[in-house]
Parts: sequence; C-alpha cells; structure tokens
Amino acid sequence: MTAEQTRIRLTLALANIDSLPAMPAIAQKLLALPLDTDKGEAQLLTLIEQDPQISAKLISLANSPVMGVSRKVSSVSDAATLLGLTRVKAVSLGIAAMSNFTRLPGSQNFAPQDLWLHSLAIAVAMNTLARHMPGRLRPQQDHIFLAGLLHDIGYMAIHHVDSIASNELHHQFRLQPKRSVLEIEMQVLGVSHCYIGAQLARQWNLPEEIITVLGYHHAPYVDEVSASNPMVRMVNVAEKLLPSFGISEYCGTDITDHEWQELGIDPDDEEELRNSVNELALQVVQIADIF
Repeated sequence: MTAEQTRIRLTLALANIDSLPAMPAIAQKLLALPLDTDKGEAQLLTLIEQDPQISAKLISLANSPVMGVSRKVSSVSDAATLLGLTRVKAVSLGIAAMSNFTRLPGSQNFAPQDLWLHSLAIAVAMNTLARHMPGRLRPQQDHIFLAGLLHDIGYMAIHHVDSIASNELHHQFRLQPKRSVLEIEMQVLGVSHCYIGAQLARQWNLPEEIITVLGYHHAPYVDEVSASNPMVRMVNVAEKLLPSFGISEYCGTDITDHEWQELGIDPDDEEELRNSVNELALQVVQIADIF
C-alpha cells in the first residue's frame, strides 16, 4: 500500500471525530470530581477503590522509588495522604484514560505497552524537572503528571483507528532513527500524532493546558503556545533527556541554555538532571509490568 493510500485512508477515518475512542466512563467521572470539598475528596477515593485495576496500579506506583514516598503504601487512602489528592487524581485519570488503549493488540513495530512505558517515564522526568524550577514557573502538580502520561496519546488513537498505518509509521521511525518525527508523520500519514492527540483531548473535554501540551510538545516555540504553559516545553525537554525511551521517536538530544532558562533551570544543572532522570527511567522499567 502506498503512502498516499495510507494518508487517504487515515484522513477519511479521522474526518469523523466519532471515530476516535470515547473516554472511559471512570475517567469521565474522575475528571468531573471537584477536590475543593470534603464530599468531592471522599467520592474520589471511593471511585478509585471501586476499580480494582486502577487501585492496584496506583498503589504499586506509589510504592515505587519514582514517586519518592517515604513509607509503604497499602491503600488508596494511604496514597492520597502521601502523594496528595491532586496527584492521585491525575495519575488515576491517566491510568483510566490509557486503559482501553493498552489492551489493544500490538503490531510488528508498535506495542501499546511500550508507549505506556515511555509516557510514564516522561511524566516522572517532568516531575524531576519541576523540582528544579522556581515556584513562579512550576505548573500544578496534577497537570504535570497528566500531561506526561497523555502527551503521546495521539499514537494510541492512530493505532486504534488504523493499525496498519500505525505499524507503517513506527516501522519508518525505526528505519530513519535520526529523522524528525513530524517529518516522517507528514510523509506517511499526512497528519501528526500531536494534532490527533489534541483532537482526542478536546473531544474528552480535558483542560486546555493539557490539550496544548498534546498539540505542541514537538513544536514548543510556535506562537500558539503561551509562555504561561511551561508544560509544553517540559515535555519537549524530557523527551530529549530520554531519547527513544520505550518507543522509537527521534526528538534530538541537545538542549540549549535558552531551553533550560525558559524553565527557570540553571543550564549547569544539566548533567545532574540527565543522570537523575535516567536513573528514574530505569526504575520505571522495573515497575512497567504492573501496567
């Protein structure tokens, strides 16, 4: 099948927004729950506890070194106490949103579980970056994890809509490991995973800050991206700290002083941050099987 035929088939499939997967019901409920009342907090914990898979994954993640918890977590309420309700909500929402996708059968060149590994590592890397950022620039904790977990969900949507096109895309990523991801996507698909991910996030009524991250994390300096949303640049930098981690996706490895300074991070801290992020990524690999 030619690239032109692939583009036409995928474009037709995506022309109808309803062809994109619906947000899982539990994710919709999590998204709607407010955390500014005692009732909302209680409902959040109850909702998570009622889903054995999300509960188990949340507790396992909370007990891993990547979350930096000081004592063993044995329940959802423990996780909420030690991680904070906003982070628990974000992680649970990310797990729920990705749940249907990770059950999809893989292909020769793409495994949904590998993308989940990549997404979790980027979320952890963003959390590390945030600790080095000044408070005035640091995004909300819940948004950091949600943006990291969902930033590449466009790949999952492509795989859901057209697994043949998805397989060819990731095949080309492997064949051209030093070529820009966006260039390859436009050649193979005629559309980027960033655009599709943003479309999906918009359909799911995710926060505008998250939609922007999904749409522009490979082009963080376009006019549409406000300096008030540093998460776009955080994802971009995190992917350069973890090149081709989990999936073959070339984003470069060089980070300029300007990119560090945009996040309020001293460029002299780069080596320390690279070492820290890579150590955490190895720990993410060790817990990936729980997902």
